[in-house]
Amino acid sequence: MPTVAITGASGFVGTALQTMFKENGYKIIAIKRDIAKDITKLTEVIEQSDVIINLAGASIIARWSESYKKELYNSRIDTTKNLIEAINNANSKPSLLISTSAVGIYTNNRSHSEFEFEYNNDFLGNLAKDWENSALEARNFGVRCAIFRFGIVLGQSGGAFAKMVTPFRFGLGGNIGSGKQYFSFIHIKDLCRAFKFVVENSSQEGVFNLTAPNVTTNAGLTKALASALNRPAFFDVPEFVLRLIFGEGAKVLTDGQNVYPKKLLDSGFVFEFDNIETTIKDLIKD
Repeated sequence: MPTVAITGASGFVGTALQTMFKENGYKIIAIKRDIAKDITKLTEVIEQSDVIINLAGASIIARWSESYKKELYNSRIDTTKNLIEAINNANSKPSLLISTSAVGIYTNNRSHSEFEFEYNNDFLGNLAKDWENSALEARNFGVRCAIFRFGIVLGQSGGAFAKMVTPFRFGLGGNIGSGKQYFSFIHIKDLCRAFKFVVENSSQEGVFNLTAPNVTTNAGLTKALASALNRPAFFDVPEFVLRLIFGEGAKVLTDGQNVYPKKLLDSGFVFEFDNIETTIKDLIKD
């Protein structure tokens, strides 16, 4: 079975991917931060690997000071550029690089597929574009390259769901801002299956939206959580409170994109959790 090397392997998504790939017989190499900064050592890892998965990056959900915005940028771009340099140096090159991005690359005023879209010209949009362009340089060395634009990843063991479910369990949940903003999401199980799908189908490359086919809104998420937990959800959080806490970073919570995974669906991938109700019920049931 192939060897998969992962940057950001200890995070929420990285941990889930390690488990899934190991269960399917793959060998995993976790690329630690010190290795990712050392081109010589990173090249050695690349030469041992068939697939590279690039998940590295500081958390978006935070207060965006100017110094933190630099960390958001550098933690993504620098690691990706190091990977590309190591791939270039490697005598034996991987067959595939999957590098991550985010649906924040899109505007919030229309629906987007991989084929019909409008890019955002704000900090997040430009960060995502630079991140993707850095990764796509792997194609110059004959490496198949896929870009996965994540929606909000929902899973029990971490990420957004673990943070949002607690107040709902105590009947203290509610909408964020108006609740009308789109909420493009994906169940962690479907996300992992999408990685395996692209790894095992050599014709798949380019940009993929990793979002469930049926988008919801923040209010739809609130309703699904309240219903699954049988709790009220009256405690809405005004936008100005989030801006006080997160500054410019509040837009991650108050803005939302309407994103459709056309490329995955056209390729024959079938989502197990294609709407917010089935997703939340699965996460709550245990």
